[in-house]
Amino acid sequence: MSTAPIRVAVVTGANRGLGREVARALAEHGIHVVVTARDPRSAEAAAEELGGPGLSVSPHQLDVTDPASVARAFATIGHEHGRLDILVNNAAVAIDRHRTAAVPDIERVSATLDANITGAWRCCAAAIPEMQRHHYGRIINVTSHMATTSRLAQGSPAYRVSKAGLNALTQILADELRDTGILVNAITPGLVDTRLAYGKTDRPPADAATNFVRLATLPDDGPTGRLYHNDHELDW
Repeated sequence: MSTAPIRVAVVTGANRGLGREVARALAEHGIHVVVTARDPRSAEAAAEELGGPGLSVSPHQLDVTDPASVARAFATIGHEHGRLDILVNNAAVAIDRHRTAAVPDIERVSATLDANITGAWRCCAAAIPEMQRHHYGRIINVTSHMATTSRLAQGSPAYRVSKAGLNALTQILADELRDTGILVNAITPGLVDTRLAYGKTDRPPADAATNFVRLATLPDDGPTGRLYHNDHELDW
């Protein structure tokens, strides 16, 4: 009797905060999780902390802003594990809180876009061929309420624009991949207590992480091209 394969997930920016708790939640669900971080020592430390009894976790260096790092990481992961089923694009920066769109710090704008939208795009492009080999994939892009159309306003313009771009990428990829077995969705975790938090927070990262498991384990006929907060679908 054949058994179902052990799913393999990559979580970017998984050495702390929300990314680490998402990695923990996926591992506790029986998924092998590749914990990634820009600093290989940080990835190793997080994987060691997360790898409790019965949990399958491994570390890998991954800098989403470095094309060579992305290519190397996904090629190695695909070779070592023979598959890649789940990608959580969590790595991001928020470095323009007090800027305006009319008077931007273009260096910060470029750095934000490179990490939050281009970096996630690089990871998607590297992961999708591995997913297509097995006709199965779940991509989860971590976005923000601040980037939804109804909440686009002043403050943190580069961050908002980068996440709005990620929202667009989610919808485009979902449509392109609709008949391939790969589902692409976005989730906004809300006011989670992390280093990227804007203002008041209302819950720890572990509380938000459980919602990622649902999107990572959707059935083949599950939704794609959608935006979620907790268990609720939101308008883009």
